[in-house]
Amino acid sequence: MTSICKISKVWKSRPTIEGAGVHLKRAFGNNHVPMFDPFLLLDDFHSNFPPHYIKGFPWHPHRGIETITYVIHGRVAHGDSMGNSGTIGEGDVQWMTAGNGIIHQEMPQGDKDSLMWGFQIWANLPATHKMMDPRYRGFTAKEIPQLTLDSGVQVKIICGKILETMGPVQDVVIDPTYLDVTVPPRTTFLHDTTRGHKVFAYVVDGQAYFDQARSAYAHDVVGTNYFDMKKQCVCDAENLILFEDGDQVVITTEDHPVRFLLVSGRPLGEPVAWYGPIVMNTQQELQTAFEEYENGTFLKHKKNK
Repeated sequence: MTSICKISKVWKSRPTIEGAGVHLKRAFGNNHVPMFDPFLLLDDFHSNFPPHYIKGFPWHPHRGIETITYVIHGRVAHGDSMGNSGTIGEGDVQWMTAGNGIIHQEMPQGDKDSLMWGFQIWANLPATHKMMDPRYRGFTAKEIPQLTLDSGVQVKIICGKILETMGPVQDVVIDPTYLDVTVPPRTTFLHDTTRGHKVFAYVVDGQAYFDQARSAYAHDVVGTNYFDMKKQCVCDAENLILFEDGDQVVITTEDHPVRFLLVSGRPLGEPVAWYGPIVMNTQQELQTAFEEYENGTFLKHKKNK
């Protein structure tokens, strides 16, 4: 019998400033470990005011994780210590495996209306892969399959599988799914999930019911006022929905459409030692990483020719 994934928690992303002064909304991060294992962070950078994003994320290191950047408006110029450089355009995805160490930069640029909008997810690497060679994978919007289902639902498949269509990102140790889903009004979207995997959704625009029972009191709503007696069960823009374990998610709209990111992956169940852009398993590994960064021995790979 199919078990529908119930909602565990819901909350709004919160404003923060990162990099050289990029204003963004953080859906989850360091203080949510291990709630989203194997995922570490989800940032929503969305602004049409260039001073809030133009200084970007200058050169900085990563080790022990994968960073996944998905742009829906504007573009991001990038470069890294392996010699990769270019632009992540609208609808493009950059899937970068830091492994044993990479240094890179990401510099957001708005579209013709100065709008910059994208998302970055950090996915953890298991201890067996934290010191693997780094790798860079970039996929243009044309390389990312988009399906229109019989119900009218549109799905962009970054990784994972819908019907017989696979996303371009494959060979990832946490076996992730990453979908960009748009559901028209008065429509239901069903998606099978893998038992034991962590599943969450982030609402980009619109609103929908992510709980089949539509019970606002069946899950935690984080960050609400204790005296707020009008607990709503519909989820709208900038809501983060964490699901309980199950076999299928069911999302239903009424008068409004909804667009959301649906992400899942296999938990690692390992210790997390995290400081800034480096995530390891122990404090000693963290200390080694920063010592190597300071003394110039951080990078283990050879630059692409």
